[in-house]
Amino acid sequence: MAKKNRINLSYVGENIKKIRQAKKLSQADFAKIFNLARASVGAYEEGRSEPKIEMLISMANYFGISVDSLLTRKLTVNEIFKVNTLNEKLNKAHQLKGSDRSPNLNVRLVRAGGHLDYVVHHTDKSFIDGLEQTGFPALSQQPDIAFEMNGTEMTISDHGIKHGDILFGKEIEKSEIDQLINKVLILVTDQELVIRRLTNLQSQEFILSADDSKYSDKTYKLDSIYKIYSVVAIASPHIPMPDKTEDRLSKIEEELKRLRK
Repeated sequence: MAKKNRINLSYVGENIKKIRQAKKLSQADFAKIFNLARASVGAYEEGRSEPKIEMLISMANYFGISVDSLLTRKLTVNEIFKVNTLNEKLNKAHQLKGSDRSPNLNVRLVRAGGHLDYVVHHTDKSFIDGLEQTGFPALSQQPDIAFEMNGTEMTISDHGIKHGDILFGKEIEKSEIDQLINKVLILVTDQELVIRRLTNLQSQEFILSADDSKYSDKTYKLDSIYKIYSVVAIASPHIPMPDKTEDRLSKIEEELKRLRK
């Protein structure tokens, strides 16, 4: 009888260690990103413990790597940095030769892995000046900054804003927020940077929703918000894939449950 293909969970620890080292993160740095104890990261890397599927999905989304690749084989350094390569190609594509609509190449870009750094240092001019630059053909509204999408909460059935998409934001005042109900916003709060749709506005609170209904709404008090950006353009390097990601993740989760019995 043919043997069933099994997920080699030892790959998880090896891949976490390789990603961490490639990104020049200590175990403590890696743990902080995902709100883990440093010892947990060490246990994952040494194969003494396994991350839950929710944590695997978070790691995969954060670093732009598919969950099945994280689980089923050893990652290469090229795969770990593939998102950077895609965005370099995207930036080149925006330089429209022979067009008088020359791209604005002075827009600072915050990568998915740098969202928390931006929350901490958004008032530091030297930090902002040190960000890489990207561009987009002339827009009716000149964007102030661009952010790389982190996660899939704004994606439904492979449509919508995907992990790795570049969102160009125009800063707005809090007094203008009532004009943007049902629009996608980028909020910089005292705890995080969030990209979601404004669905409700109360006197002192903003309620933001993910387009994927699996995610709960988030509520933010007015005084916890540092900056608000309205999304004025989105650039995506993605080409729709023939397989359904949700089905693949479900199969992986079922396999993990079976292996842990």
